[in-house]
Amino acid sequence: MRNWPNPFIEQRADPYILHHEGQYYFIASVPEYDRLALRRADSLEGLRSAEEVVVWHKPDTGPMSELIWAPELHHIEGKWYIYFAATHTQALDKLGMFQHRMFALEGTGDDPLNARWIEKGQIKTPFDTFALDATTFVHQGKRWYLWAQKAPDISGNSNLYLCEMENPWTLKGDPVMLSKPEYEWECRGFWVNEGPAVLVHGNKLFISYSASATDENYCMGLLWIDMNADPQNPQNWHKAPRPVFTTSYENRQYGPGHNSFTQTPDGEDVLVYHARNYTEIEGDPLYDPNRHTRLKLVRWDKNGMPDFGIPPADTL
Repeated sequence: MRNWPNPFIEQRADPYILHHEGQYYFIASVPEYDRLALRRADSLEGLRSAEEVVVWHKPDTGPMSELIWAPELHHIEGKWYIYFAATHTQALDKLGMFQHRMFALEGTGDDPLNARWIEKGQIKTPFDTFALDATTFVHQGKRWYLWAQKAPDISGNSNLYLCEMENPWTLKGDPVMLSKPEYEWECRGFWVNEGPAVLVHGNKLFISYSASATDENYCMGLLWIDMNADPQNPQNWHKAPRPVFTTSYENRQYGPGHNSFTQTPDGEDVLVYHARNYTEIEGDPLYDPNRHTRLKLVRWDKNGMPDFGIPPADTL
């Protein structure tokens, strides 16, 4: 069993690790929510001490000037892309929600830490509402965009949507809703499905996601589909009725979630997530900086389903 230091990287929430051509790249939300910063190393362990390079800083005004959240780095057809959410104000709207929309940067060059980054603007969806936590993946020969968004006609903060892409910053066709908060554990504090991440194993494609408020109630749920089934038909998707990764009071790990997946050089699947090691938060949990990045190997059961286990205790 691989045991990484825990926390792996401190004060980095919504972590994303890309393994590309033998290199590991790390990006995450910073406590100040004001910039996008990358690390690179030739090993997972090396990311802990790797130099962090700021590749973009939010402007003083405009739609990307506040609360830069949940960035992801992707390499698509020879170029680099960073997807993130941002807003023009820290104020809440009339529904009591933040006003984020989704944006993309495009980088050229072999090295994203030294790339020339161009703002590609907002990634627009059919309704102009709170939207965040985008990821992208290739499946059945098509590129897909997967994200969380508030629906005008559905209660709660966000549901999960899937849509084919015309290009890395434009959607194609109509999105389908894959999941909405419906179970009790998805509706604690807030009705939330967010932070989707894709994992393929055997004959199944899995989507993990996070649910409920970002305190100790935060937890992970799971969707899955047969690899040959039509992903645009919601009936083909299965949803776990219980959370698959939750707070461990015994190990003092609270609110594990907003995960991504990467792999070891040997091809073992790694869960990349954040969690706090205390529950006594003063003020809004969003502004508490101590959601630390953590790593854990994914086990697979005899039915080809992931077993995420229990968040391990701190070792540092």
